[in-house]
Amino acid sequence: MRLDNEQESGNIEDRRGLSAGGGMIGGGLGLAALALVGMFFGIDPRVILQLGEQMAPPPHAQSSPSAQTGASGHQAANDEGKRFVAKVLGSTETTWSAIFAHNQRTYVKPTLVLFSNQVQSACGMAGSAVGPFYCGGDQKVYIDLAFYRDLRTRFHAPGEFAQAYVIAHEVGHHVQNLLGVMTKVNNLRQRVSQREANALSVRLELQADCFAGVWAHHANKERQILEPGDVESGLNAASQIGDDRLQMQARGHVAPESFTHGSSEQRVRWFRTGLESGELRQCDTFKHRDSANRD
Repeated sequence: MRLDNEQESGNIEDRRGLSAGGGMIGGGLGLAALALVGMFFGIDPRVILQLGEQMAPPPHAQSSPSAQTGASGHQAANDEGKRFVAKVLGSTETTWSAIFAHNQRTYVKPTLVLFSNQVQSACGMAGSAVGPFYCGGDQKVYIDLAFYRDLRTRFHAPGEFAQAYVIAHEVGHHVQNLLGVMTKVNNLRQRVSQREANALSVRLELQADCFAGVWAHHANKERQILEPGDVESGLNAASQIGDDRLQMQARGHVAPESFTHGSSEQRVRWFRTGLESGELRQCDTFKHRDSANRD
């Protein structure tokens, strides 16, 4: 990715190394790290942990600069990981502010919280095992940068654009929150069966994937952020970890009725839809009733 011309966001809250009030989760990644994809990729953490039990433990390695925490509990000012997420978040701010303005609306920028091990949000206490997540209660995106190591090594989705896609997906949830989509879906989910609630969750997540593609479309059109191989990297990230793929690896079979984020094919398709069209109206996964039922 070419991020040199992207403005770093000032809406970064660095809580790495700080106690979240309930004590730190035990050191080392272990099986908890396998569940880092839980919330972002919509897989029941129990499924991830079952998969983890079948995998050999990773070789010991030193933490990358983006995952190391200093004695003071804060990262150095030149933290490469922090700069990266600040650039990506800044890029989403520029793009979504312009899109909202074009539609006579004001974009309220979210805050991105960096944490290690566990964090307190308006949605409750969360450990690294839940993966990156968005909390509508405080309009904040939360991420433990250790997630990126597992995205690259365990789930074979390397590349900066794959990492940017993670942030853009969570910002997509923020856009849904600002547009009122998230509230409507959450209210509806409380009045339907579990299977129907899961299908609604899939549509919500696929729309966030599509919104991530919309961001990439406009950011590249206006500021040329993409380099050769970046699109493939993003699509690979969407494909590598879908509900179907992880269920098959963990259980040996797929249960579509339990999907909460969608299959690999669905996630790739909707991310590509946003990326190629750049249009919000093309991301209506609720209108396209087959969006959660093709697989």
